[in-house]
Amino acid sequence: MVVITKIEVFQVDLPLKEGRYAWARGKYVDVFDCTLVRISTDVGVSGVGEVTPLGSFYLPAYGPGAREGIRLLAPHLLGMDPTQLELINATMDEALMGHSYCKSPLDMACWDVLGKLCKQPVCVLLGGRFNASIPLYRAISQQSPEDMASKVAGYRHEGYRKFQLKVGGDPARDVACIRAAVDKLDIAGGDTLVADANRGWLAEEATRVVRAVQELDIYVEQPCATYEECLKVRQRTRHPFVLDESIDSLAAFLRAHADQAMDAFNLKISKVGGLTRARQIRDLGAGLGYAMTIEDSWGGDVVTAAIAHLAASTPPRCLYASTDFNSYVTLSTATGAPQRQNGRMEASTAPGLGVELRDDVIGQPVDVYTTTAA
Repeated sequence: MVVITKIEVFQVDLPLKEGRYAWARGKYVDVFDCTLVRISTDVGVSGVGEVTPLGSFYLPAYGPGAREGIRLLAPHLLGMDPTQLELINATMDEALMGHSYCKSPLDMACWDVLGKLCKQPVCVLLGGRFNASIPLYRAISQQSPEDMASKVAGYRHEGYRKFQLKVGGDPARDVACIRAAVDKLDIAGGDTLVADANRGWLAEEATRVVRAVQELDIYVEQPCATYEECLKVRQRTRHPFVLDESIDSLAAFLRAHADQAMDAFNLKISKVGGLTRARQIRDLGAGLGYAMTIEDSWGGDVVTAAIAHLAASTPPRCLYASTDFNSYVTLSTATGAPQRQNGRMEASTAPGLGVELRDDVIGQPVDVYTTTAA
């Protein structure tokens, strides 16, 4: 039996290469508050995890809250076997109700340990390497229609073929942004555009937008704040419909499936509590024939590695896209992380997640939890 002897927690700021990331209703982030964890065991094998919320006003998650949640959870995991992942998750759920994002980096680190002990990449343990390379989407931050269209053209030149356009503000302006972006794409040749409102529209605003662009071959994503409002808009459009923020648990997924509320969904690892819970939803979604984007709320090298492994183990017909968050930020926190090439990335073939923290970059831990024997 392997046991957890130490849990270290690190805090790192991740600045954006573009300076600012903006989305619906004027929300933006300049620097991301990243929490990294390293779990050590009595056999000398360690695993790493990460959670990086998208500010404090996107989901019910924020950077200091992640570390406070880990402070409550860590003592319950010391002395446990990190390879017993369902037991680990059940223990965390008993110790802290909700707050899935706090559990995600701990679960992620346990998967890393399991992979290293088994001498297998995490994607193999998650179901197998279905995809040698993974298609990426690029998120286009809110700017003027001209600037957003220019960004689409630039990233398309770098190899991206899937784009997520941040809308969710003034409907007339959003329609202009959508049309300007579509003009830069070769939709017939396989390029795709998702108009992502991030819950920014009222139902009547969303209805105006989808009717104004009804002849365009695009996706519409999470137009409204509530599930009920999204369902109303879903019934008014023929566009492929994506749910994101509403899918925060297995129960939420099952409700959306029963209501025929979506054609595709976004699966964010930290939003559902880590790789263990994400795999459950992923497998059910694949079995029911849904397209999905495998991602997280945000992240750096470790989150990008975890995304790559979950995406690599997803059946190709159900994998719409994934994302390389580490390419958006200026700081690299780990070695071995996936790097994009021509709009795609690959999961590591090394055991575990295939990444190791850069101690010279992340500095000293802000919290350390140990067993008395450690």
